[in-house]
Amino acid sequence: MAFASSSTSISPQPPRSSYTYHVFLSFRGEDTRNGFTSHLYAALNRKGITTYKDDNNLRKGDLISDELLKAIEESMFAVIVFSPHYASSSWCLDELCKIIECKNKLGLRMMEVFYGVEPCDVRHQIGTFKEAFQKHERRHDSEKVQRWREALQQVAAYSGWSSKN
Repeated sequence: MAFASSSTSISPQPPRSSYTYHVFLSFRGEDTRNGFTSHLYAALNRKGITTYKDDNNLRKGDLISDELLKAIEESMFAVIVFSPHYASSSWCLDELCKIIECKNKLGLRMMEVFYGVEPCDVRHQIGTFKEAFQKHERRHDSEKVQRWREALQQVAAYSGWSSKN
């Protein structure tokens, strides 16, 4: 796998002195759980990096769990793995909004991985991202959908890692 240039989004807030997790992984399970994300998780753990990876099956329509929100708040970094069906999950989009909130309020740092998608797909919500938002617009209120759109645009504006299989 080849990686393009990467950068970490550094927040102006001072870093906290203690964290429960070094890294929180945000990913779409059906796209990457048994491949890229599980390999990344294993590699981080081999290096002694405490990593949160939710292995529960999240049901469509459920609210994001308090445990998940707490894990984001208690992490030093968030690695967001954008994949073709990332935006089809309201859970992933809610996680992303929480990650941005923690970046702004708590100094959480973010790293983006574009796995099987281009940054412009995410930023402009084209391709599978466009299809996902057409469904979200029928199921969710417009204010929530707009927050998700803005979160994707904001995060995709950072340079991240790009991988192609």
